[in-house]
Amino acid sequence: MPPATVLLETPLPNLSHRGKVRDLYDLGDRLLIVATDRISAFDVVLPNGVPGKGAVLTQLSAFWFQRTASVVPNHFLRLADGSSEDELPFELPPELVGRSMIVRKAQRLPAECIVRGYLAGNAWAEYQEHGTVCGVRMPPGLGESERFPEPLFTPTTKAEVGHDQNLSTEELVELIGMEVASAVRLRSLALYRYGADCARERGIIISDTKFEFGLLDGEPIVIDEMLTPDSSRFWDAEEYQPGLHQEAFDKQYVRDWLLRSDWNREPPAPALPPDVVEETARRYQEIYRRLTGEEVRLG
Repeated sequence: MPPATVLLETPLPNLSHRGKVRDLYDLGDRLLIVATDRISAFDVVLPNGVPGKGAVLTQLSAFWFQRTASVVPNHFLRLADGSSEDELPFELPPELVGRSMIVRKAQRLPAECIVRGYLAGNAWAEYQEHGTVCGVRMPPGLGESERFPEPLFTPTTKAEVGHDQNLSTEELVELIGMEVASAVRLRSLALYRYGADCARERGIIISDTKFEFGLLDGEPIVIDEMLTPDSSRFWDAEEYQPGLHQEAFDKQYVRDWLLRSDWNREPPAPALPPDVVEETARRYQEIYRRLTGEEVRLG
């Protein structure tokens, strides 16, 4: 069972940025990133959180950052444990251990690098209406959840307010430059293929995922999170049935509940009922166990 407490705010000094889920603290050439239990959907933060969610996001990101460092460089240094090795200018409260990581500081690129291996989510909705995926014409007759012959790289803007917008190859080049755009495309696809292969060995399909990159000494490196249930769509390989909507071990469970409600997707969002919170927490912890072979460390 998930723990009873939910962490929605962090109490440390010198907060430099508060995102939908993560709070960032400036440490000079490093950052302390704390993942709270906040949850967002359709670009709106919900009023209640999911117990243990921040621990899953942090520890699963660390798992992937360490495994993929030889594939693509990233910003990960260590999981903060409150010891002197953290070299923090303040004491790390016990409730933040397990949900905090120390990373190298990089200049965030203003694009989200999405890789799609299967036709699902917004891509499926667009395909049904226009026959396209992120503006690219697709063959007729595809079904929901169908696997693409090759993964698709479909970048978007990273909007501070409102919804992200699809980016064409030309628009991405205009935004971040040709060399960097080529690098993030190749690196996103390499990471997706690596992660998808690892997950498939554990009976999990990664339908699609999102990466973020930052520049460090001119080189694009992966930042923020990697292959988590907030940034990815996870399906059970044994239960996968093309042509149908798949049961998910990720935030899609919350999105599906919201889509069945009468919410208009504008703030404020409704509170999740207790049974949805509990089931979301269970799914997040289950995907962590399935992918890593271990239990997430809570509290």
